[in-house]
Order: sequence, then C-alpha cells, then structure tokens
Amino acid sequence: MKLKNTLIVVKDIEKSRQFYHDLFGLDLVLDNDGNMILTEGLVLQDEKIWKKFLGKEIISKNNASELYFEEQDIEAFLEKLDQRYPEIQYVNRLMTHSRGQKVVRFYDLDGNLIEVGTPM
Repeated sequence: MKLKNTLIVVKDIEKSRQFYHDLFGLDLVLDNDGNMILTEGLVLQDEKIWKKFLGKEIISKNNASELYFEEQDIEAFLEKLDQRYPEIQYVNRLMTHSRGQKVVRFYDLDGNLIEVGTPM
C-alpha cells in the first residue's frame, strides 16, 4: 500500500491553487471539476463537494492536522508570505526549537494549518 495524496477542503479552489503556487511552487497536475491535484500530492477539494459527501459542516482551524513544508531560506519565505498575503493569520511567528530548527505556523486562506521549517 502507498499513500498517494493529501486532500484539504477549500472555499475558493482557484484562489487556493494560486496560494499554493505562489508560496510553495506547487503546480496543477489535474483539474477535475472541484478537485485539483497539485504537484507533491496535495489535492484541493471544493467545500461544497466535501459537505455534500460528508453531510457535515466543515470545521476550519480545527488544529487536528497540518501540512509541513521545509525551506532552507525561511526568512525569504516569510518576506514573500507577508508581501503576497499580508492578511495571513499566524499561529506562531518564526521561532527556533531547542534542536536548532526554525519554524513558523499559520493558517492558509481556508483555515488549514501549515508549518514551514528549516531542514533538519
């Protein structure tokens, strides 16, 4: 068995596609009417489809999971984040763990938790 994708729910799929392209360089692999597969295995699904499938409301900012990215030049990444998405909500600003790794956590446009850290 092999894990193929990670799916997150989004309100505006095109805006989210642009967000993940702008910040992480993820490109569109397949656009399937409310489902977009991006490079690195991230899938964006339109909130309306997910609600209909589950029959439940979406709970954003639930903090039950996060997407984790690594970036060597985290300061440059943060400049880009602040310039392109100044409204972004941080969970924690840049901090350094005792093991020396620098990390930042924030919510994407739809309340999905993201962590960006320097490589270990």
